[in-house]
Amino acid sequence: MSEVSTDHLPPETSGKRRRRELLTFFVLAFGIWPIVAVGVVGGYGFLVWMFQILYGPPGPPGQ
Repeated sequence: MSEVSTDHLPPETSGKRRRRELLTFFVLAFGIWPIVAVGVVGGYGFLVWMFQILYGPPGPPGQ
């Protein structure tokens, strides 16, 4: 895997880039992905709920 060299950049540019990458990571890790996860799980639960409303709960048919 190749890494991008920051040797030619001034030290403050490298620090600003690191700060921006950390901010991006925290926004994704603690902001966007939890919302996406809740949406996916909630959407799946909604689909199961609607399926059961239309076709009944799982299990053997009632007599």
